[in-house]
Amino acid sequence: MTKKVTMQQIADHLGVSKFVVSKALSGKGGVSTGAKERVLEAAAQLGYFTQPSAGRLRAKRDDKAPKPQSGRHSVLVLMPNVRYQTMDSTYWGKIVDGISACLSEYGYSMVIVAEQNVETLQNVLNLDGILGMIGVGVISSAVLLEIHRLGLPMVLVDHEDSLIPADTLFLNNFDSMNRLARHLIAIGHRNLQFVGDIGFSRSFLDRFAGFRAAMEEAGLALGDEPYGSHSLEGVDHYSEQLLPWLEKKQAEGALPTALVCANDSIALGAMEALTKLGVSVPDEMSVTGFDNIDDSAWSNPPLTTVHVPKETLGRRAVRQLMDRIQTSAEPQEKVLLAGEIVYRGSIREWTRG
Repeated sequence: MTKKVTMQQIADHLGVSKFVVSKALSGKGGVSTGAKERVLEAAAQLGYFTQPSAGRLRAKRDDKAPKPQSGRHSVLVLMPNVRYQTMDSTYWGKIVDGISACLSEYGYSMVIVAEQNVETLQNVLNLDGILGMIGVGVISSAVLLEIHRLGLPMVLVDHEDSLIPADTLFLNNFDSMNRLARHLIAIGHRNLQFVGDIGFSRSFLDRFAGFRAAMEEAGLALGDEPYGSHSLEGVDHYSEQLLPWLEKKQAEGALPTALVCANDSIALGAMEALTKLGVSVPDEMSVTGFDNIDDSAWSNPPLTTVHVPKETLGRRAVRQLMDRIQTSAEPQEKVLLAGEIVYRGSIREWTRG
């Protein structure tokens, strides 16, 4: 049987008093934000939160999901407070649409919070009215630790955190990108370049892994390191970010024959940059994206991409949360939904050497 992790062990690990640890884990005042975050992170790393009921508050509710007639109940939907990940987004907004529609079918409402601040979260939460939490996109560890400490069941969409035990939902990014890269190789491409910051999210990392596996299976070199910033400050300007690198490759006579982009926004930016350089897509270079946002169908040429069933992800997250509420003792699950390649005019066979 695994030895229980105590507050004293956490205190010894950090070199602080047990009093500080107790205050931080209880959510009470008297501890600075920085100290609280260090305690929560250490507690998670040592396995404190994986113990049954350790350090958790419990909302007053039954083990099973409340019936609609028992009153109005809500699910907390957390979205990062960043300008591109909003309800207006053609990607994230559709996931939230799916969450909203499915909750309505259950007779529940949702409360959307786009703040990554633990103190703000504590102020807006009314545990008596919250069934659980669905996180959409990248959520900070500090916020997830606070949700876990409060004892709320949670499901994360397109994100996971090694410190936090939670159910997660993703598209099968590895397999989808692997099939797309293998298709490009099958139609003659040998010089393919992945474009995207693999440190941005788990999804980007898995997409690169699928690309790399296809290249290695075909005995092809990966070329440059995965290239392309996905910083929040530059999210609207992928063409500007990619242009210097593409100009350099063009001057060296070393342009790839295909750019395999981590998402559609990067791919559309890449096509804009290539147009500025006078490089024709797909005659001189093929370009692919991922996500199948609305703009991908209207670009010139229309973008080959992987369709992500965004509303289905939202609906599936609600069902997973309801299952978690009813079976809280079961192991956490990682659910993968299949993606579908959408072939459009941005790729062509490559017959030159």
